[in-house]
Amino acid sequence: MDLHYLVENLTNPALLFFFLGLIAVNLKSDLKIPENSSKFISLYLLLAIGFKGGQELSHSTITSQIIWSLLFGVLLAVLVPIYCYFILRLKLSVENAGAIAAAYGSVSAVTFVTTISFLELSRIPFGGHMVAVMALMEAPSIIVGVLLISLYSKNKKDKTSFRTVIHHSLTNGSVVLIIGSLLVGYIANDAQAEGIKPFTTDIFKGFLAVFLLDMGITSGGKLKDLLEKGWFTVSFAIIIPLINGCLVAIISGFFMEEIGNRLLMSILAASASYIAVPAAMKLAAPKANPGLYIPMALAITFPFNITIGMPLYLCIIGVC
Repeated sequence: MDLHYLVENLTNPALLFFFLGLIAVNLKSDLKIPENSSKFISLYLLLAIGFKGGQELSHSTITSQIIWSLLFGVLLAVLVPIYCYFILRLKLSVENAGAIAAAYGSVSAVTFVTTISFLELSRIPFGGHMVAVMALMEAPSIIVGVLLISLYSKNKKDKTSFRTVIHHSLTNGSVVLIIGSLLVGYIANDAQAEGIKPFTTDIFKGFLAVFLLDMGITSGGKLKDLLEKGWFTVSFAIIIPLINGCLVAIISGFFMEEIGNRLLMSILAASASYIAVPAAMKLAAPKANPGLYIPMALAITFPFNITIGMPLYLCIIGVC
């Protein structure tokens, strides 16, 4: 494996700010991003990436490759939580297994955005339709996770209606914003879109750096609690994303041509949600422990993917 892409990724300013956040926590610094600012930045990142994806999609011809990408993304969002659930049930309760399985079947928008930044720095092209793939992968895994909990739970009294869960997963703020921004970008004419380019493109990397700094601070604070839970959850948070990412890096070659699209699909398969799924599980599975599924996705899987995962999947795809 050529270390060029690994070194290039590890010297990415946005990623270095993530490490700065981790270091700040370990130094017991009072460095902190205000909660309202953090929420605004996350909304901005989703808006910008959705809008740019819509613009790219508006200039693309709908091909069989795009259709297969969308279908494959949804298939992953359904299958991954199913097999993850039965692995997790070896050690965890029905509720915790279902919530974690849903998180690993769903996707991390921030990991996706960070990968796009990596591709742009490496001058590797990718298609705007991959934003649509990401958007479509959010809700199915949540629904599957809740269905698994409902099927195997012994306590029938604590159930939330299936209709409520579907409504919540489809109307979750991150899902609505990414899909809505994609549609706005697709509909907007080129001249008008150019007018907001300074907002959607020029300042994007700066906001990403600040957001990853905040992610580093948050991850550093949650990592200790997760490590106290034992080896099983920590191992799962590394091994399962690694398997998913490597397999999709190989399988995607049968129906996708562009290297950037294959890397993004691999990252989507390997990532885990720590925004949309926790919000849904708080309603659907209140007995599930957020002290497990949030730090697993945020403090273990997220840094693994953006440091080692991206260069590794790229190498499997054939760019070493």
